Amino acid sequence: MKTNNILSLITCALLLIGTSCKKETKTESTKTMSDNLLLQDYTGPYGGVPAFDKMTVDQIEPAVINGMEQGLKDIEAIANNTEVPTFENTIEAMERAANGLDNVFTYYGIFSSNMSSPEFREVQGKLAPLLSEYSSKINQNEALFKRIKLVYDASQSKPLPADQQRVVNLIYKRFEMNGAELDDTKKKRYAEISKELSSLYNKFSDNVLHDEENYITYLTKDQLDGLSEGFIKSAAKIATDNKQDGKYAITNTRSSMDPFLTYSTERQLRKKVWTNYYSRGDNGDEFDNNSLIAEILKLRRERVELLGYKNYAEWRLQDRMAKTPENAMGLMEAVWPAAIARVKEEVADMQTVADASGKNIEIAPWDYRFYAEKVRQKKYNLDSDEVKQYLQLDKLTQALFYTAGRLFNYKFTAIEKGKVPVFHEDVNVWEVTDKDSGKFIGLWYLDPFARPGKRSGAWATTYRSHTTFDGPKTVLASNNSNFVKPAPGEAVLVSWDDAETFFHEFGHALHFFSSNVKYPTLNGGVRDYTEFQSQLLERWLSTDEVINQFLVHNKTGQPIPASLVAKIKKASTFNQGFGTTEYLASALMDMRLHLADPTNIDIDKFEHETLAELNMPKELPMRHRTPHFGHVFSGEGYATAYYGYMWADVLTSDASEAFKQAPNGFYDKALADKLVKYLFAPRNSMDPAEAYRKFRGRDAKIEALMRDRGFPVTTKK
Repeated sequence: MKTNNILSLITCALLLIGTSCKKETKTESTKTMSDNLLLQDYTGPYGGVPAFDKMTVDQIEPAVINGMEQGLKDIEAIANNTEVPTFENTIEAMERAANGLDNVFTYYGIFSSNMSSPEFREVQGKLAPLLSEYSSKINQNEALFKRIKLVYDASQSKPLPADQQRVVNLIYKRFEMNGAELDDTKKKRYAEISKELSSLYNKFSDNVLHDEENYITYLTKDQLDGLSEGFIKSAAKIATDNKQDGKYAITNTRSSMDPFLTYSTERQLRKKVWTNYYSRGDNGDEFDNNSLIAEILKLRRERVELLGYKNYAEWRLQDRMAKTPENAMGLMEAVWPAAIARVKEEVADMQTVADASGKNIEIAPWDYRFYAEKVRQKKYNLDSDEVKQYLQLDKLTQALFYTAGRLFNYKFTAIEKGKVPVFHEDVNVWEVTDKDSGKFIGLWYLDPFARPGKRSGAWATTYRSHTTFDGPKTVLASNNSNFVKPAPGEAVLVSWDDAETFFHEFGHALHFFSSNVKYPTLNGGVRDYTEFQSQLLERWLSTDEVINQFLVHNKTGQPIPASLVAKIKKASTFNQGFGTTEYLASALMDMRLHLADPTNIDIDKFEHETLAELNMPKELPMRHRTPHFGHVFSGEGYATAYYGYMWADVLTSDASEAFKQAPNGFYDKALADKLVKYLFAPRNSMDPAEAYRKFRGRDAKIEALMRDRGFPVTTKK
């Protein structure tokens, strides 16, 4: 396992960020001296699998401590090697170092993301500063960096083979950006700041999880008007599970909040549910995150100033596709005017519907989804709940497999329960093979349902990544969602947006499975590029091949009517003002917070004034309000990088147009082969901009994004 891979794992453990915190591959390890299960090699079928059925919280702390001790011994051995530094004795040695922590963080990640508990959170709080110290000891090891720099400098005059050169460049840059060249005094302060931040990130996440778990709205039978039968049955079961028999629970998660706000006719209850959700981390109590955010921003600024940067954004974006905050802001500001103009049109349409129904109201944020649905029905005769009847989770899963088969030549075969250990009864596992040769590629785990202790949202991760370094490794990949679990015997029905997210996260899994890299380092990603592949895969949901085969009614089994499909496609740009604006507001806020002077910053005031300056429509909130913006403040993975979804979506829209123009559309074999060859298989072994040019023959253009969203095409890139 590689050292900068160690640091990626630690980042995932500390930050617990949303979409796609990817653990990298496990290389061949020396036999551990510990009997702790979490430190041991995977055993069993399929090249070994995690022993999820035997892991316990009390194993975590000693395993992490033991793994760190061994990791530092490995690093010291490399740093103190008296031989002339070479790629083999320095860089390759780092790829093998500290393998004991690799498996530990698989289990750690499950407890933190899928099965958190008060007991685990206590352990997590203890370990956060220790992991930060461990990371600093590696990043600031002067002898180690001296060897890395000698290899790097030599490679500048005598380049290595392409994949080796990429590994050297990435590792050198990672160390440089994390203070390897600072003097001792600055190194000490850098490490102190990182340690303090790790604890603040942990506290931020715990506060949000507290508010998600403790702000549940219970309804009585006479408060259910407008809600679907399936939603009501599920809400009743959740209430019963919470010892509230005879009531109906609306949990403080998006998967529960969103459909309630869309269909409930109870306006005051909509306001209550909306307020609970958007006030997470902002309730003025001991779980309030505003002061934590202010401190995080100050410490981030101080830390990058030690390195000579003006602000955190300048430091962070130097190795991203955008390169500078100005470039990222330029893209967002090019789209923003069209987005808020579209919101104005959407609100006018909604207000007309509200007025016509005799409701003497002014559209408020808790009304947006409700009246948007009314407008959808009026404009397009399209009922989202009607569409939902054709979106069954099990059929959508088959649609994922079909798409993977057509594009990647993969076959998914369900594995009998009990053959592969899982951490919860809801998790199922599939074997992934090549359709022609039968070659085993890996396992796919699916954990689909929301439950207490599981963080919100959807994400993908790996328990083992592919490499051919020290022998080929097969992939263990996982997709995780938060669908509301249905009542027994009921189908799991999801919205079109949730179905797109399901495809999105599967795109990450296909990125893992298709990897052809040799070195573990190259399984990493560039943040404003890594969402591109998954965003692109969303487009296959609306292809005729998927619609005609897998969208069937959950009761009758009849295929979705062509007339309904036509309505869906006609309404494809509907509500893009809402979707684009709520996202962009969060992305702009992220960047502006990190460009601002953090001295004496008042987070609530800053948020309010920034939104006013942006002319943020009052009828909707940011997708992630600052006090619960976990992407940015539960860690650093998306800090000043939330713009990356839109940066990636420029690539997505442009690539999608390539498929639309191909002779055989989205299933064109020649273009699909280029997709896999240049955009999926290389992972981070190739510069993203170069990889895209090899696929498309040119750079991506923003006009495709504007056309996709139904916005006026007036910008030039």
